[in-house]
Amino acid sequence: MTAPPTFTHRWLELRREAAFVARDRSVWAWWLVVLCLSVLAVSAGQSEVSRQKATIARLVEADRVERSAVLAAHNDWGSAAYHGFHLTFDPPSDFAFAALGRRDDAAWKHRVRMLALEGQIHERDAGHPVLGLIGRFDFAFLAAYVLPLVLIVLIHDLRARERASGRHDLLVATAGSATRMWHLRAALRALGVFACAALPLGVAGALGGTAGSTLLLACASLMAYLLLWTVVCATLAAWRQAGEVILAALVGVWILLSVVVPAAGRMAIDRAVPIPSGAEIIMTQREAVNDAWDLPKAATMTAFVERHPQWAAYTAVERPFAWKWYFAFQQVGDQKAQALSAAYTEGRLERDRLAGWLAFIAPPALLQRSFQSLAQTDVRSSLAYEARVRAFHDSLREFYYPRLFRDEPFDRAALGDLPRTLHPWNGTPASARRSTRPSPPPSGRCCRTRSWRPPRRRSRGWGSRPSTATSRRWSTTVRCAR
Repeated sequence: MTAPPTFTHRWLELRREAAFVARDRSVWAWWLVVLCLSVLAVSAGQSEVSRQKATIARLVEADRVERSAVLAAHNDWGSAAYHGFHLTFDPPSDFAFAALGRRDDAAWKHRVRMLALEGQIHERDAGHPVLGLIGRFDFAFLAAYVLPLVLIVLIHDLRARERASGRHDLLVATAGSATRMWHLRAALRALGVFACAALPLGVAGALGGTAGSTLLLACASLMAYLLLWTVVCATLAAWRQAGEVILAALVGVWILLSVVVPAAGRMAIDRAVPIPSGAEIIMTQREAVNDAWDLPKAATMTAFVERHPQWAAYTAVERPFAWKWYFAFQQVGDQKAQALSAAYTEGRLERDRLAGWLAFIAPPALLQRSFQSLAQTDVRSSLAYEARVRAFHDSLREFYYPRLFRDEPFDRAALGDLPRTLHPWNGTPASARRSTRPSPPPSGRCCRTRSWRPPRRRSRGWGSRPSTATSRRWSTTVRCAR
């Protein structure tokens, strides 16, 4: 039984065009360029992800050791709460190497303690200013912005070159179709670009443990994106103009979709949805905390009890300094900045939502957003991490508030119940982990301990930070272990 003639004819056309493409050294050269660039982009992403994972592993161990030593050196709940730092982090996903996204300009690790949270959550390590401006060369950038240029170079002169050499009409007559031959040539070139780009991505994902569904979705998105650009290039390539004119027109389309529309849209979105800055939130919170030193303690406790009525019967402060009063005005500082913080979060979500609609008329931005969503490096993932940090900070307050307000005796063994970060690490659910209990001071000898009172600060400048080296009031006591 033989195949239908139409199928046989199309199969012969495909073989003929494949052989023609295989003899074109320029096509192979561009495919090799794409393969090398894909390997470079994937390697750069894997290197950055490995660096971040190594940093987290190192900080997790350092955090455990430091907190154990710090908590072992203090003998009251207030000092333990003040000096005890806790590491929170957002580990990169298995597909983060392909699209680093917001991990370049948003914080993915913090060291938080019982102080006001807003002054801590908006602080982050200073990144490289050049990377903050142009972004990092990862696979998402390669696919969204570089691959369309390669397709433009490969397809723009398919017909114009044959017209210039005088072979166009003969080729059309031989092929028997005015369009099918050109579509096959464009499709074969685009298929080679897709294979050279996707091969390193698939290999890296398989070696890195990326879910198969994630890789399939990424490859499907890449194929649909390259198909779109292949159609655009093949359509303009049919224009009866010189190859240089077609090339200039296609580059103009690329600039419009990749640069002009996203940049203009971002400016319009930023103007339409204004949001407060992180510095404004930090200063509002710190001003409230600094002002609390001059306010009557009753005023601070009244503002605190409005949000925490369960502690209304324990708000009496009869000493010049009490830890419950100190942490109460830290909480009040967060309350004063809560409206700004909520507006900041909601504004970022609204900007991201509008940017998602804008991406439908800017395909490069749409592809990048799809890759970042698969890699969990988009805006929503960053905000979800901030929400986990806030939830962890709330759990710290829930641990310490009963002990501070009820003046419970200090129990070092209870520190073993301190909450830990809300992230899985090394395969262990965070909810099942507890902090390592600090080692008690050596028995049978006198140990020298220091109880510390926070300094009274009146810094008003922008970006001011709590000082740890000035205005400290230390009272040294000696306690002998019985």
